Amino acid sequence: MRLIVTGGAGFIGSAVVRQAVADGHEVLNVDKLTYAANLDNVAAVADAPGYAFAQHDICDQAAMTDLIASFRPDAVMNLAAETHVDRSIDGPRAFIDANIIGTYSLLQAARAYVESGAAPADFRFHHISTDEVYGSLGPTGEFTETSPYQPNSPYSAAKASSDMLARAWHETFGLPVVVTNCSNNYGPYQFPEKLIPVVVLNALEGRPIPVYGKGDNVRDWLYVGDHAEALLLVAAQGEPGEIYNIGGRAERTNIELIRMICAILDDTLGQSAHAPHADLIAFVDDRPGHDKRYAINCDKIERTLGWSPSVSIEEGMRRTVVWYLENRDWWRRIREKGFDVSRRQGLGKDDAGQSGA
Repeated sequence: MRLIVTGGAGFIGSAVVRQAVADGHEVLNVDKLTYAANLDNVAAVADAPGYAFAQHDICDQAAMTDLIASFRPDAVMNLAAETHVDRSIDGPRAFIDANIIGTYSLLQAARAYVESGAAPADFRFHHISTDEVYGSLGPTGEFTETSPYQPNSPYSAAKASSDMLARAWHETFGLPVVVTNCSNNYGPYQFPEKLIPVVVLNALEGRPIPVYGKGDNVRDWLYVGDHAEALLLVAAQGEPGEIYNIGGRAERTNIELIRMICAILDDTLGQSAHAPHADLIAFVDDRPGHDKRYAINCDKIERTLGWSPSVSIEEGMRRTVVWYLENRDWWRRIREKGFDVSRRQGLGKDDAGQSGA
């Protein structure tokens, strides 16, 4: 396929780009290169045949229209978004702009492409979203594709709004839209403000590991490589107008997850002066509107498209911890640009997707 991937220098977007290139697709990576984007994430494919990068803001509708018209994609995969809940509480406007206005601009650009007659018959606009749009669960139950939307943070409200726009452009204008909602992603290249890298890097350096509340919030964890494969499958075979939930079938409380990471570090680092790393855990005041539990039912994508998660949380978490230990230059370069994980006061959602804790 010929794919436009927006947000392709971010965490999940770069995983999609790397997997797409490995699968032989032609990819145009479109990214604004905000603070959480990093071209180091796609350095491994930067010189690959069929890969190209364009720095643009998805809110620039004219630029998006021109890019889509000239590249003539088989699918547009929209992963460009502001995703961090804590930041959305401090500064909601950036989330309104990127997640709502940006999605609107892309939808209009894709609509122009389809209405021009240039788009292939099986073209799809794939909008990638999060389980946070569904709100918070009690101790039982799972989110399905028909769960009502009940977003509780500025981030999730902005993502819910963008989902509704995608649905409306399908219903009103006939744009062939597919939407996916995923659980909490983790894996290599995740920006250091998110839960898992914060835990790893703070523990590695003997800093306190801040945990919101009692650490009993529950999340379903999805390895980013599994997610990338699912997204490419939906882009190729998803039924226009349909929603697909993508989960890892790996529920853990935050404190369980953090203790797992600490145990991996104890085992991997051997004679670390900071072991046992769990002794660094420090409970802090909870954040406003912190959803208690998320859990994704992914029966639909398993049944209709044949995808299921293949990496267990134990294996995926070990891979992830080892990656951060072996790629210190990657996160040190981020620090050199002025981002210091020690500034973080608590552990929040990660997302999108796009999500964390």
